Order: sequence, then structure tokens, then C-alpha cells
Amino acid sequence: MFEITPLSRRSAMVVLASGLLLLSCSTASAQQQTINVAAFDCIRVLKAANQYLSEKPFTVTASPSSRSAGGLHDFFSEGDYWWPDPANPKGPYIQRDGMTNPDNFVEHRRALMRLSVQVPTLVAAWRLTKDKRYASKAAEHLRAWFVDERTRMNPNLQYAQAIHGVTTGRGIGIIDTIHLVEVTRAIEVLKDSSALSTTELGSITQWFKNYLVWMSTSKNGTDERDAKNNHGTCWLLQVAAFAHLVGDQKQLDYCRERFKTVTVPNQIAENGSFPEELRRTKPYGYSLFNLEAMATVCQILSTPKDNLFTYETANGRSFRRAMEYMAPFIGNKKSWPLKPDVMYDKEWPMRQASLLFAGIAFDRRDYIELWKTLPADSNVEEVIRNFFIRQPVLWVN
Repeated sequence: MFEITPLSRRSAMVVLASGLLLLSCSTASAQQQTINVAAFDCIRVLKAANQYLSEKPFTVTASPSSRSAGGLHDFFSEGDYWWPDPANPKGPYIQRDGMTNPDNFVEHRRALMRLSVQVPTLVAAWRLTKDKRYASKAAEHLRAWFVDERTRMNPNLQYAQAIHGVTTGRGIGIIDTIHLVEVTRAIEVLKDSSALSTTELGSITQWFKNYLVWMSTSKNGTDERDAKNNHGTCWLLQVAAFAHLVGDQKQLDYCRERFKTVTVPNQIAENGSFPEELRRTKPYGYSLFNLEAMATVCQILSTPKDNLFTYETANGRSFRRAMEYMAPFIGNKKSWPLKPDVMYDKEWPMRQASLLFAGIAFDRRDYIELWKTLPADSNVEEVIRNFFIRQPVLWVN
């Protein structure tokens, strides 16, 4: 498993002994008009990107599983919270909510997370410096995953979140491709480079068009769409991100309407909380996760004429209210009124993108200042899995 090492300001200056990264970062901050995001994040981005320049891509084809009902090119994963039944060890697995089974197959997810960490970082570094090495390495990963017939992943998640003895795949498995959201953002930014040919960009775009069709028409896809918690939000987020990449205006319009008529009124309580997340065994982490997804939906879909950040239902439910509910608990976690999460409670919060996006949208400087104080990276796999917007340089212009 790859690692992301958090970088402190002091250790960053050691890395900058040669002055090369410092020069790149000062140049980037002059070029980027981003509410200082480029200047603030440049050292972190370039340090990681320089590490990734030497790492080769690997996709689902590098880690086949005998437990998968699919083929070599099919993504496969197993449900996190499913365990052998002590009363019937060889029989169907049983659920232990919130408790991750370390023996389940997750290699494809790890490969996808690796892609989602490295490609956005490399593209962010290219955006900051215009150094072609970063763009070229990002393109290498994208070819492997979406173009090369020998290594590309099939555009479906038919075999994701399988349960031993129960099912070969479920709709909730679609949440595993939440890690393609920032990858698609990186692809859009990378279009301004010469790292990918027109033909290659066409192949990548076609992959996401095919995946959108599968997400919108398959039973797994519609099951996930209709989920009433963070899974439904993440389906909406993915469709919005992928439709934005391929220019599918019909899907974009559908997502805006669904956010306003389904997501907000059905998931956000009057006080701004997420009832479906609060009843879980990891209510704090799930609430942050759902908030991140909603904030990114607003970031992708908002237009001058249809601002989802400020949208409010007739009875006052809105993303703004959800942000106002969670922000105090991000700033002071000790004030959280529920029991601690059963696992990984100490790992949250991270540098939540919802704070940055909402801070800009609502002109809330306090959100942005809080965002600056939080850790941007983690080498804990559970955090990497549930913290999917890591490169704000790609999102804030």
C-alpha cells in the first residue's frame, strides 16, 4: 500500500534546501488567482508529485481475485463490514456494522485509491508549474486505466461490494468509484496540456460515457441512485462529475434537479444534521463524508443562475444549514453530542473541502481559516478511502 506522508511547514523547508520547490511555488502563487490556495498548498503538492514521478501505474488487471465472479478487467471488491458467521464459518457472511474485516479483498479499491491520489496530485503540480513531466506521468496512469486494452478497467462495477455466500456484487459498490471524481476533474484540467492526444482523450471520454450509461440504467446503478443516505449522495456526485467531463447537459440538469428535490429534502433534517448518518456506528465520520459529497456536488453543478450552495427548500432545508450544523463540530470535536465512532474516530476531521467550498460560496472566512489548520494528508487507508477531495488547486480558480 502506498503512503501519503503529512508535511509540516518546518519539514517542508528542509525539503526546500535547494530552493527549487520554493521558486516553483512562488511562481505559481503569482499565476494562480485562487484565494491563496495555490500559494498555501504548493509545497505539499510538489513534494508528493515529485515522489510519484518514479512510480508506474497499475490497474485492476495487476491483482486478479479467484473470489470474483467477473473477469480480469472487472473491478472487484468485498463489503467492508461482513464477516464469517461463528455459528457457520463456511456459510454466508454476516454483517458487523462499522467493523472492517481486514481479510476481505480490497486490492482493486487500493489500486483505484492510488490512482485517485497520484493523478490529481500530478495534474495539480502541472497546473502550478507547467512542468510537462507531471502531465506526462498523469497521462501514463490514465492510459493504463481507460485506454490500453491490456490493462484498462471495464466501465462497470457489477462485482463491487460482493458478500461471500450472499451476492456477487451490489449497488452500494458503486461508492468505490467516488475516487474517480477528482480524477475526472484532473482530466479536465489536463486537457490544456499536450500530454494526451485527441484520440486518447476521446477514448477516456468514451469510457466515462459508457460508465454513465451503466450507472443510470443497470439494477446496481438504480439501486444506488435510490439509496437514502450517503450512497445516494455519492451516486449523484459521480454522475455529476462524469457528466461534466463528457459534456452531458441532460445528465447535469437531472443532477441539479435531483439535488434540490430528493437529496436536500430527504437527507437534511431541520437542524441541518443527516439523520441517516447519525444512526450509524460511525456518525461523525459518515456525517463528514456526506457533507463532503454534497459540497462537491454544489461545486460541480452550481451556475450563476442556479446556485446549489444557496438553494433552500420551502421548509428551510439546505446545504448551508448542513454546513452550519457540522462546522462547530469540525472546529471543536469535543462538542460532538454523540458517542465516538467505533473505528478511526481519532483520524477525523481532515482538511475538509466542504469548509473551503462553503467558505468561498458564503464568504465565510472562518471556514477557510479552519480549513487551513487541519491535516491535508494521511497514510491511514480508511481515511484515504473516505477523504476523496485532496487537491483544491484543481477546484478553486
